[in-house]
Amino acid sequence: MQQGLRQPRWLIFPALLLLSLPLLAADASDDIAFFSMSVGLLGGLAIFLFGMETMSDALKRVAGTKARNLLAKLTTNRFSGMLTGAGLTAVIQSSSVTTVLVVGFISAGLMSLPQAIGVIMGANIGTTMTAQIIAFKVTKAALGMVGVGFMMFFASKKENVQQYGNMIFGLGLIFLGMNLMSDAMAPLRSYEPFINLMAQMDNVLLAILIAAVFTALVQSSSATTGIVIVMAAQGFIPLETGIALSMGANIGTCVTAILAAIGKGREALQTSTVHVLFNVLGVVIWLPLISYLGQGSIAMSPAYPELDGVQRLAAEIPRQIANANTLFNVINTLIMLPFAGAFVWAVQKLIPPTPADKDAVTPITPKYINDDFLETPDIALEQTQLEVARLGRRVCRMLSQLPPLAPDAKTPAQLAKVRATFKEIEALEEEVDQLHVAILFHLGKLRRGPLSAEQSTRQITLVGMTDHLENIADLIINGLLPLSNKALNDQLSVSATMRQTLDTIQDMVNGLLLDCVNGIRRNDPDLARRAVEAKQELYTLLDAVLAHQALHLSDDQPNRLRVFRYEMEWGHILKNIYGMTNRIAKMQLQEG
Repeated sequence: MQQGLRQPRWLIFPALLLLSLPLLAADASDDIAFFSMSVGLLGGLAIFLFGMETMSDALKRVAGTKARNLLAKLTTNRFSGMLTGAGLTAVIQSSSVTTVLVVGFISAGLMSLPQAIGVIMGANIGTTMTAQIIAFKVTKAALGMVGVGFMMFFASKKENVQQYGNMIFGLGLIFLGMNLMSDAMAPLRSYEPFINLMAQMDNVLLAILIAAVFTALVQSSSATTGIVIVMAAQGFIPLETGIALSMGANIGTCVTAILAAIGKGREALQTSTVHVLFNVLGVVIWLPLISYLGQGSIAMSPAYPELDGVQRLAAEIPRQIANANTLFNVINTLIMLPFAGAFVWAVQKLIPPTPADKDAVTPITPKYINDDFLETPDIALEQTQLEVARLGRRVCRMLSQLPPLAPDAKTPAQLAKVRATFKEIEALEEEVDQLHVAILFHLGKLRRGPLSAEQSTRQITLVGMTDHLENIADLIINGLLPLSNKALNDQLSVSATMRQTLDTIQDMVNGLLLDCVNGIRRNDPDLARRAVEAKQELYTLLDAVLAHQALHLSDDQPNRLRVFRYEMEWGHILKNIYGMTNRIAKMQLQEG
């Protein structure tokens, strides 16, 4: 399992210890099976958290590319961004993942900060879906879901079916863990020291703090809210305490966004700050109004007047907490969404952009790829493809800026201009080399995690494309550029007919390479097909060069043999560049 978004696993154990503090504080001398209860509680919690992780991983893999497309296309304004964030988070069951994806897109320049605010606000609504599912008490189906999900995963060879099986399996584990925790805590209903201890949880500030710390450790507000509902189902906590705990979970989940922004640009840090401000401000607004929020959730939740005492509380409060959690996040979003511009202004004041140093020369860095995407391979591959196209555009610029063989430069100013162009091409080649290394390193890290057969094939294809583009850059910098430089220094001239033919070939190869790179960026097979189908036309032009050389080889002209050698080598290198372009295009067509 990859570690892209998660903190190291050992942090789960302090979280388990935090939850078991009420038991550890209890008097073990009383008539209660303290050890077996602790084992049941912690074991159930471990299964619950593992189920959350399994289900979330499966959903992310199923919704990978769709998630990226949704975020890229449906965030044109703050309202559509809010709906997109809510819908996406409801599907993948993790507001942390949605926020981390947004931070990654901000870093890649694919999304602006105002667009991101709506998505972040909507993510808080989407994450309440888990609490709603848990509150429906379908725990009796837990073992059935585990069995069905297990069979789907192991019996099917189709990747999608396996991931849906994993999703059902994880959901079953969630309910199974809830059952184990509920059974383990049942004796505590009549255990006086524990009841007295839980009475202290009426302090809403303490409840918010405990939930925030626990959520920061497990990095899942849904997990915290689920555990709160389990405790409420045993009648251990009143409604207002349950609401306060769910509010604390909203604050704790901000830690993931902060971690994701570390080492990124200022806009990524601003995005995570918006998440913190939004969640903390929401809690501050509702802190004195928890009782009203509780009354609203009671009004919209089913009642069980036929029950009394603890049984009634256990039946009613879980649904009330889930509804209060949804109500809290929906109202907060509706209140604050119109003030998205104010959030942008505030974070830009708190974290101003770094002033650009015009004299500083910084090495090129990847724009579209970062480790935040590694947990969703489909998105990581899409982003890497954009980075490969970015590398390819630099290779295209190298070829398009390259002067023709034996450039017509006589005056000192003309010579200086051509040599300045040579320097620009060398600088572009340095950037190509840096991006080449970064892309291959990123694809190598992606390979460490589990990939489907289709994802593995695509990863290999991207490695091949990256290598071919880098080889084309080498042909330009080590072949064409030295030839042009030698011809310039030797003041060689090429006949008008040959000049026209060579320039036509160079323009054609450059155009086909550009089509190929644009095909990578746009996922357009027609552009790739154009590069493949031009083979015969290009080879006809190259044959014309050879025929012309054969006819004029014996011409009595100064430096004729040297010019002949340069012309033939120039055409041969252009032919090799087209050959690699053709291979890249075929890779695209095979992938499609």
